[in-house]
Amino acid sequence: MAEAEASTITRPRATLAGHLAIARIDHWFKNVFVLPGIVVALSIAPGEIEWAAIAARFAWGLAAICLVASSNYVINELLDAPFDRLHPTKRSRPVPAGEVLPALAIVQWLALAALGLGLAARVGAPYVITMAVLWGMGCVYNIRPLRAKDLPYVDVLSESVNNPLRMLAGWYIVGPGAPPPASLLLSYWMIGAYFMAMKRYAEYRAIGDPAVAAAYRRSFAHYTEERLLTSIVFYGSASMLFFGAFIMRYRIEEILAFPLVAMVMAAYLAVGLEPNSAAQRPEELYRRPRLMLTVLVASAAMVALLFVDIPALDRWLAPLFPPR
Repeated sequence: MAEAEASTITRPRATLAGHLAIARIDHWFKNVFVLPGIVVALSIAPGEIEWAAIAARFAWGLAAICLVASSNYVINELLDAPFDRLHPTKRSRPVPAGEVLPALAIVQWLALAALGLGLAARVGAPYVITMAVLWGMGCVYNIRPLRAKDLPYVDVLSESVNNPLRMLAGWYIVGPGAPPPASLLLSYWMIGAYFMAMKRYAEYRAIGDPAVAAAYRRSFAHYTEERLLTSIVFYGSASMLFFGAFIMRYRIEEILAFPLVAMVMAAYLAVGLEPNSAAQRPEELYRRPRLMLTVLVASAAMVALLFVDIPALDRWLAPLFPPR
């Protein structure tokens, strides 16, 4: 009788849908963060841009970064499966649910990376290097012995470094030979860390049990709500410090967008503090119309101020004393 009952149990099977799901095609929207690199390059380095090739470079570059990102998602899903089984919702993901063949997932991981780097070569050597570093950071983040995602603070910093890498991708798509200003890259890194630390905070609160949280994500063994909030303040402050350095050096007009940027950061903080916050699932934030409207208004203002000159600001904000 027991054997007959066991034979009727449906066992999970690897499926094409499962392998497609772990590539997280629905997360490709995150590559919208290449656009600031494109816009800034058009604004501050127009003389070095290869205008005739922009359309083709954009198509090849966007396809390449999507494939490399999917490669990173595949290895993330595969190596996180033992921990996802301990999470109340992530246990239903394709790998812990048995819908993925691990050996085939390894092939999928390498094939997506190879194809992405091959397409990146159509854009140029700097772009290939940027994509290789993006893929390498996925390895650092997920694979032992490094597995940076297990280390407190390093987990946030190593994942959010994808932000400046995406900005570099946008910058090199349009073709300037020199890299973008370091102050802008650092600001973009720190704002990414701000959003990522908020995600960690929302996850930690939603789990509600420090022991369960530490079993799911090893860095949570060190984190507390207070430590995460303190890090959020640090990342946000550092981002605005570096952004201010970029503004004063390259584009003083952007100072007018500061209040709107502050509103976005405050609005996201408010979302992150909510019970079962949507900050745990960034792909669902589009359902928050007030936050999205704030982001769109701030983004539009920042883009406009990259191209609109206001000479009076130079006079009003000129140093009162000679700089040393």
